[in-house]
Amino acid sequence: MSENLNRRDLLKRSVALSAGIGAFMSFEEMHLLAQAAQPAAAQPASDAPPGPMPMGKIGPLSVSRLICGGNLISTFAHARDLIYVSALLKQYFTDEKICDTLELCEEHGINTAIMRVDDHTLRVIKKYRGDRGGKIQWIAQVKPNEDDLLWDSRLALENTALGVYMHGGVADEWVQKGKVDLIGKFVEQARKLGAGVIGLGAHDIATTMACVKAGLEPDFFMKTLNAKNYWSAGIMPRHDSVWCEQPEETIAFMKTVQKPWVAFKVLGAGAIHPREGFKYAFANGADFCCVGMFDFQVVEDVLLAKKILAGNLQRERPWIA
Repeated sequence: MSENLNRRDLLKRSVALSAGIGAFMSFEEMHLLAQAAQPAAAQPASDAPPGPMPMGKIGPLSVSRLICGGNLISTFAHARDLIYVSALLKQYFTDEKICDTLELCEEHGINTAIMRVDDHTLRVIKKYRGDRGGKIQWIAQVKPNEDDLLWDSRLALENTALGVYMHGGVADEWVQKGKVDLIGKFVEQARKLGAGVIGLGAHDIATTMACVKAGLEPDFFMKTLNAKNYWSAGIMPRHDSVWCEQPEETIAFMKTVQKPWVAFKVLGAGAIHPREGFKYAFANGADFCCVGMFDFQVVEDVLLAKKILAGNLQRERPWIA
């Protein structure tokens, strides 16, 4: 290889090579590679179509139908067996890049983000509010433990979070162990602590079923939803956590739930195009979609979400929020 081969030439060759292996790359991977090969002036147009982002209600909060997920900007992503992705995200998502991403979200009508509670998030949200004047609503993903149900909820609410939701992995585990009462105590204690909205996450629909049966009263549920159509994406996943294992059961049960439903993993960690994932989730009853986004995906995601929400979705589940 010539020593004069510059970075852009190398990236062009990489993009050309990716055309032959695209079936094995995720949506995020292909876009990130293509983005890196483009000069700054070639970024997507930032003009959204007329009209605001459709909104809904979760408790007292007015929330955009499309919610910014926090895994990517916390340098954590489901990437199947790709071991380099977290390191790649750490290089890409500098503090400034995260602020840019949140700012783009707000500019295009996404007014809410769901992010983890960690030092990285706390530092960046403080910077975003202080340096950029950012107003995006933060609902914190919390992972209570049995000894202290509110250890990270307190930290989140002290740092501008307006609400909290229990991580689905924690809720799934507690339901499997017959500890639904602990989930109920978390809801009660978070309410007393002053959380504006409280949610319960789940990967397994049995978890949501158990919480509803027990009469728990969160402000919203978070539940995975996608068609698990990895064959059409050309990918056979090794990590089932990116898929909704029970999409039909989820759709059927959530028709009976009179609480706002935030669907997540709707894109299967990038294996499903937003055009398909958003439509599937909204048409099948989700009130909101929480999606991790790179900065260069924000405009496209907003455009697609607006178009889908403005179309004839033929939902059987009425909009709860």
